[in-house]
This record gives sequence, C-alpha cells and structure tokens, in this order.
Amino acid sequence: MKIIEIANLKFTYPDGTVALKGINLDIEEGESVAIVGPNGSGKSTLLLQLNGILRGEGTIRIRSLLLEEKNLRRIRSLVGMVFQDPDDQLFSPTVFDDVAFGPMNMGLSQEEVRRKVKEALEEVELTGFGHRSAHHLSFGEKKKVSIATILSTNPKILALDEPTSNLDPRARRHIIDLLKGLKQTKIVATHDMNLAWELCERAVILNDGKIAADGSREKILTNEPLLVKHGLELPSLSTASKR
Repeated sequence: MKIIEIANLKFTYPDGTVALKGINLDIEEGESVAIVGPNGSGKSTLLLQLNGILRGEGTIRIRSLLLEEKNLRRIRSLVGMVFQDPDDQLFSPTVFDDVAFGPMNMGLSQEEVRRKVKEALEEVELTGFGHRSAHHLSFGEKKKVSIATILSTNPKILALDEPTSNLDPRARRHIIDLLKGLKQTKIVATHDMNLAWELCERAVILNDGKIAADGSREKILTNEPLLVKHGLELPSLSTASKR
C-alpha cells in the first residue's frame, strides 16, 4: 500500500531559488527510504513538503489524503518531522513538556499524556529525563528527545533530516540502533552513506532538485560511478558486506 504519493512536485523559494523540479516519488507503507545527494540538492526541502511546512506546486498524498488545507491537521498527525538541529524542535522548560506538547495538542487527557511521554522516553532510552532541561543535555541526548517528541504522537511516517549529523561515534550508534528498531515508514535525508546502507532498503539520489536515481540499496549504493557523478561516496559498509 502506498503511504506517500508525490506527483510533479515543484518548489521555488521567495528569493527565486528553484529547489524542486518535478519530483515523482511513491513510498510503500513500512519502507525505509534514504534520500541522498549533495548540499543544495533539495533533500530538506522535500522533507518539509510532506506535512505542509513548505508548500509547492504539484500533489502530495499521505495515506490517500491530498495535502491541502482541510487535511493539514490530519496529515501532520501522520507525518512526524525530526529536524537536523534538535534546538529547532525543543523549546519547553523541561523534556517532559517538550515530549508532551504533541499529545496535549491532540486533546488527550492528562493521564494519557503522561503515558505517551513515559512510553516515548522509554523508547529512546531516556527514562527519568522528564524533569531535565533539554538545553542542558548532550547533543546526542537532544536528538533522542527530538525523536521522542514525535513518537509521543504515534505517527505513521517519520521524516528525518540528517539524524546522525554532528554526533560522536557512540551517540551516532545509539541513534542508528534506535531508528532500526522503529516500525514506522521512514524517509531519511542524509549525507551519512553508512546510515543509508544500514537503515534503508531503498535509496533515492536527489541532485539539482530532480531525482537522478531510485532503486534498491544494493543497486544504488554500490554503484560507485553513479555516486561519484552526484558528489557521493560508497558506504564503507557496502564493501565490507561483500568480503
């Protein structure tokens, strides 16, 4: 079943920068898809279209719902967006308040909100962090809290922008293991080719606002000439897996 359907999506920023040039992309429910490409290729812009933070020309359907004003609230409950910089996502006095924000706005009871927060923090292995200020946590812990703020709303799709950027090796490993354990459909914009290889069974190369290649992890991420052509490198895990 198609959970995301994108047809002829175009987007131009107010300064005239053309970021997306006719994107056609379908994603099946349960898939994990890596969107890879050089800086400025349109990866983040594409993710921000999925729940209407940015709105371009063309059509987007989420679980057959057309992305338009009357469906926006429902679609935003289906698509959880995790930003590259967790400080763009965390704004409340405590971790509990940040993670509770979504469930509270869904109109849940206080008891249900507390349960959702508890479950989300357990899922990201931050049990007991509710009373702490997110701004005093490590960068890796902030990343986990930003994921928990989305998990607490029980979305069907996770849109993740560079989830391992600026992390040390241990924190990076924790985030990858966490994401691998999540059952939601995942669309991941990343420069981390090893993350793409390990987490996603499908890869899409985006370059200059257009899809340059789309296929299985093995087809796309082991094709060195293709990757080099688009400013990318082979994931080291792909070569290690052949030995």
